[in-house]
Amino acid sequence: MAMISVTDLEQLAEIELQKEDVEEQGRHGYRPDRPPAPRRVSVCQDTSHPYYDVARHGILQVTGDDNYGRKLVIFSSCLMPPSHQLNHHNLLEYLKYSLDQYVESDYTVVYFHHGLRSSNKPSLRWLRDAYREFDRKYKKNLKALYVVHPTNFIRIIWNIFQPLISHKFGKKLIYVNYLAELRDHLNCDQLLIPPDVLSHDERLQVAQKGGPHPSSKTPPPRPPLPTQQFGVSLQYIREKNQGVMIPPVMSQTVSYLKDNGLQTEGIFRRSARVQLIKDVQKLYNQGKPVMFHQYGDVHVPAVILKTFLRELPEPLLTFPLYHQIQDIVRVESSLRVTACKHILENLPEHNYMVLKYLLCFLNIVSQHSIVNKMSPSNLACVFGVNLSWPSQGSVSLTALTPLNIFTEILIEHYHTVFSSRCPRVMP
Repeated sequence: MAMISVTDLEQLAEIELQKEDVEEQGRHGYRPDRPPAPRRVSVCQDTSHPYYDVARHGILQVTGDDNYGRKLVIFSSCLMPPSHQLNHHNLLEYLKYSLDQYVESDYTVVYFHHGLRSSNKPSLRWLRDAYREFDRKYKKNLKALYVVHPTNFIRIIWNIFQPLISHKFGKKLIYVNYLAELRDHLNCDQLLIPPDVLSHDERLQVAQKGGPHPSSKTPPPRPPLPTQQFGVSLQYIREKNQGVMIPPVMSQTVSYLKDNGLQTEGIFRRSARVQLIKDVQKLYNQGKPVMFHQYGDVHVPAVILKTFLRELPEPLLTFPLYHQIQDIVRVESSLRVTACKHILENLPEHNYMVLKYLLCFLNIVSQHSIVNKMSPSNLACVFGVNLSWPSQGSVSLTALTPLNIFTEILIEHYHTVFSSRCPRVMP
C-alpha cells in the first residue's frame, strides 16, 4: 500500500475541517465566514499591553494551578477571530511572551479544540514554525497537554507532525472527549471555559447514546468527614480540630519545609508524582498521620501546601477583597504597602491569622533566595493565584499582574504589613 504524502494529509485535514464546518452549520445555522459572536470571557482591556491586538480576544488564559500544583494555561480555539483579523505571527510571539513567565516551573496546557474553523485556523506552516519555536525550555517543563473535544482533524494533524515530535513529548498528549473527564485533573469550576465550548460539550453528551455521557454525571455531594482537610472551609477545620487556629496541613507542611526545603532550588516551582499527592491528601482527609520524610521528596509537602490553599471553597483572601486587590495597580507605588495593610484589615480574624502564618513562612523562604532562587517576586507568581480568585470563573491573564504585585508586597514587606514579629504559632 502506497505511503500517504504530507501534501495529501494536509488536504485531508482541510477537507475534514470543512466537513466539521458544514456539520456545525447544519446544526446551528452557522456560516464559516461569519465572525464569532461575542463571548463572556475575561479579555485584555489594557491598550498598552505589548500584544494588545492578540490579548484582547482572550484566546490564551493562565488560570492558576491544576490538581498537581502545576501552572495551568488555557488556549481556546473558538475565541480566535477569522484569519484576516488576527496576525498569526503576533499570536505566536504572544504565546512565547506569556509562557516565558512560567516555563521555569512545571506547567500544563489545556487546548479547547472546538471552534477551530476553515476561516480562523492558522496554516500548517505556522503550526510547524510554532512547534520549532517552542524549543526545549518550553517543552521540558510541560507536564501534560490536554486536547479537549478532539476531532479527526486533530488526528490527521498528529500524523503530519509525528516525524517531528519526540516520543517523550508525545506521551504528554492526552485526548479528553468530555469536560467531565478533566475533573480528575483540574478544578473545572474555576476554569475560564467559553460558553461555546460548554454548549458543545452538552450536545456531545446528549448525542452519546441518546443522553448524557455517563462520566459527566456528577454524583450527589457527600457530607465531609469529620477529619476532612481538603475542600472544606477554614471554619470547618477549626471546629473539627478543637479550635486550632492553623489547619494541620499548613502547620505540618510549613514545619517540614522550614526544616528541609529552604535550600532547595525552585521550591514550590516543581510538581510531584500525581498518585503520591492523591495518597497524601487521602491520608489527611482520613485523619491518618503523614510522615513527609518517608517520601524522600521535598516537593511533596510543597505541592500539598499549594493544593490545600487552592481547594479552599473560598480563597484565603476571600471573595469580597478580590476587586480591592486588583485595584492595587492604581495606587502610587510609594503608597502600596500601606494600601495592602488597609486591605487586609477587612479580612475575618481567622483568615488574617492563617494568612499571617503563611506569609511569615514565605518571607523566610525569600530570605534564602540566593540559594533557592525564590525571590518575593517568584513566590508571588506561585502563590498569588492560590490566595485570591474571583467568585465566578478564574483569574484571567491580565488579572495576574495586580495579584502578583499584591502578593509580592505581602511577602517582601511582611513585617510592615502584619507586625514586627512572626505569630506565636510559628513552629
